[in-house]
Amino acid sequence: MATMVTACGGNSESSSSTGAAGSGETKTLRFATWDTGDALKIEQDIAKKFEAAHPGTKVQVEAYADGFDQKLAAGFGATNPPDVMYMWDFPTYHQSLEPLDSYSSNDKELNIEDFYPGLFNYGKIDGKLYGIPAGFTTRVVYYNKKLFDEGKVPYPKDGWTWKQFQDIAAKLSDKSKKQYGFGVRAENDTYDLQSFVWSNGSSFISDDGKTIEGFMNSKETAESIQMLGDMVKNGSAVLTGGKGQQSGDDIFKAGKIAMWESGIWPLESFKTAGIDVGTVEIPAFPGKPVKGVLAESALSIAKDSKQKDLAWEFVKFYVSNDSIKMRVADLPVRVSVVNELKKDQDPLYKPYYTMLERSSNTPAFLLNPKWNEVNRQLSAAVEAVMHGENAQEVLNQAVKDSERYLK
Repeated sequence: MATMVTACGGNSESSSSTGAAGSGETKTLRFATWDTGDALKIEQDIAKKFEAAHPGTKVQVEAYADGFDQKLAAGFGATNPPDVMYMWDFPTYHQSLEPLDSYSSNDKELNIEDFYPGLFNYGKIDGKLYGIPAGFTTRVVYYNKKLFDEGKVPYPKDGWTWKQFQDIAAKLSDKSKKQYGFGVRAENDTYDLQSFVWSNGSSFISDDGKTIEGFMNSKETAESIQMLGDMVKNGSAVLTGGKGQQSGDDIFKAGKIAMWESGIWPLESFKTAGIDVGTVEIPAFPGKPVKGVLAESALSIAKDSKQKDLAWEFVKFYVSNDSIKMRVADLPVRVSVVNELKKDQDPLYKPYYTMLERSSNTPAFLLNPKWNEVNRQLSAAVEAVMHGENAQEVLNQAVKDSERYLK
């Protein structure tokens, strides 16, 4: 990747949205993505549309797939990064990215008021904006209507509780059919579990990002993680995605789990598999507001890009209404697109937007630059709980093992 050369002229910093038309020279704009398959094909189509609107510009879509972080880091290290890239890990990369505050506030065409405001929290470090939201998902509970009908159990509704959730899971488990009420990941991403922990009134780290004692091992944190371990233990849930185990998506598609918690990603495959699927917001703990966590993809510009203005034009094009409508694997980030497509009124999509309104907490990785080190101990502790260990004990130990990283 470091050997790729960007064909750009010496005055490219001042290049306008018309690219290099009239100069007889083609400008190559490099765009790095982690997507593959259908999503990648859509991005290539968006790139072609941009080229058509900007004669003299070639967009080179670089598909890094699973090697995204390694290839991106190599490009930054060799001061030859792509001009524009997908981004989510701002704490790691922000020093190599161009701050976008002046672009976003001075460019009326962006129409920044049309974005869901909560999405911008995830692209800021120290008050500076480094990414423009391109797509997002919140997390919901999927349920298989056929299994609910067969078990004569009413469909869950927004405002339900974890107690109701556990009762339903127990009712819809039948070991003789290898059918379970819920699927629990053997290896959970602790990022996603924050939704449960926040909903129980706790968090993994203090708001100032300095303390984990009394947060990561609080009674409420332990309780929200123990609940999942207990469901596996009592047979109302099955472990998924561990060694020699099918993924939860696949087990849900096979009609063997009644409920599954995830983002927007598997929805189309559930429909294709012929599952009569419903969605509902995450359950509540007694007397506490439900909290959501966002998975967001944003677009960033490299600080070392030689053609930042052209890069900005591409970012703007990528988050325009037309491009957003092309990208069906993400939820739209613009209010106008959601209103036009009536996504927030469709019973299948509405819970994602309800959860978006509930996603105001700041994730741990944005609060402390050493979070990755802490998270290793936390992840191991959570995995142990899914295999039968006591949550309070392993979380106490994880805090002890992690304190040194916060000093």
